[in-house]
Amino acid sequence: MVLAAAALLFCANTSAQDLIARQAPIDKKLKSVDSLELQKQIRAEQSLYPGFDIYPNWNNETVKYTDAIIPDKYVFDLTDFCMPTTHDRITDVFGYRPRRRRSHYGLDIKVYIGDTIRAAFDGKVRIVKDQGRRRGYGKYIVIRHDNGLETVYGHLSKQLVKPDQLVRAGDPIALGGNTGRSTGSHLHFETRFLGIPLNPAQMFDFEKQDIVADTYTFQKAGTSSSKSGSKGLYYKVKKGDTLSRIAARQGTTVQRLCELNRITRRTVLRPGQVLRCS
Repeated sequence: MVLAAAALLFCANTSAQDLIARQAPIDKKLKSVDSLELQKQIRAEQSLYPGFDIYPNWNNETVKYTDAIIPDKYVFDLTDFCMPTTHDRITDVFGYRPRRRRSHYGLDIKVYIGDTIRAAFDGKVRIVKDQGRRRGYGKYIVIRHDNGLETVYGHLSKQLVKPDQLVRAGDPIALGGNTGRSTGSHLHFETRFLGIPLNPAQMFDFEKQDIVADTYTFQKAGTSSSKSGSKGLYYKVKKGDTLSRIAARQGTTVQRLCELNRITRRTVLRPGQVLRCS
């Protein structure tokens, strides 16, 4: 009787173990399916919201971010680009304006009212707003791109896209204008990362209608390899500037400045004039 009971218990344990053994591959497969579904969901969210893994949120209201975690380093792929305009004359540069005691966070490119403005990269429209006839950007657009950048297009006469609209590089998004705080028709073009303004001249060469390099590396302020930003592709002449002073400040030569700008050493520089430096 005892032997029979022991045999029955042994058989039961064996059956339970067999059942667990048979279930194990099923559990593993289910885990794999769950993982694939999760990956699909993440990819779907990333396609709907570019920079999903970098940016703290998606909003249709503000250009800046208050709760972003800034990485020490980030590399942007610039290869799948389109120049936002075919015009190539820079009328104002990126940087601090001592006379106005405020910074200029982008490049100003001369365009005319009604000129087509295009998306610089693939992405999704985040903001379409109008700050008024005399304020700020006027009519402007912000696009977040698949490469992690955000671009701002200001002083527009007409916006051709809506918030949350997906766009491809080269798609028409607006028409050039003279709205907002502007003294003449032009495109105010910004490149930002997590709300931080970056110099577009270090990425886009408007004169050559090309990118400066295939990639751009962002360095967090304070890191050892951060760029000072004092040298750039363009320089805006200030009162009292001379070619030799500008050349020394920009790390180039007077001869090179003359060649790039088709001027001579005797050319009289005008305050506000934009010179190409490299």
